[in-house]
Order: sequence, then structure tokens, then C-alpha cells
Amino acid sequence: MNHAKFTDEIDLAEQAENLGRMALMMGLVPSFVVRHFPDSWEFYIPDETADRLTPEEAYLHLKQLVDPSA
Repeated sequence: MNHAKFTDEIDLAEQAENLGRMALMMGLVPSFVVRHFPDSWEFYIPDETADRLTPEEAYLHLKQLVDPSA
């Protein structure tokens, strides 16, 4: 089983962004947006939710889409 390791919030956000790209290439999401701020990242998945997702929420949501067996 492949377990991601995170050393800080930036690592988590980068993994969430990578999962977003994978989900996009796989056709699982129509688009996604990441807003980068000096102290945080915000994720949006249009047409699924209008709400801002934290890196943790985005990672969990996208991980479930890309790898449902995880």
C-alpha cells in the first residue's frame, strides 16, 4: 500500500495539487483551481462544490476520486 508522507502543510498541498492534475487527466473532475497565498493554499473544484477546500480536504477528496481503494 502506498502511503504519502507529509513533513508540512506545503508538502500536503503539493500532493493535493498533483492529485488534482491526475484527476483532471483521468476525466474525474472537469477542472480545479488552486490559489496560492504566502501562508496558505485554497482549492476549488468547480461544478462539484462552490466551497473553498483546505489542502487536507482537497487531498482527501481527490485521493478518493483517483484511488477509491485507498
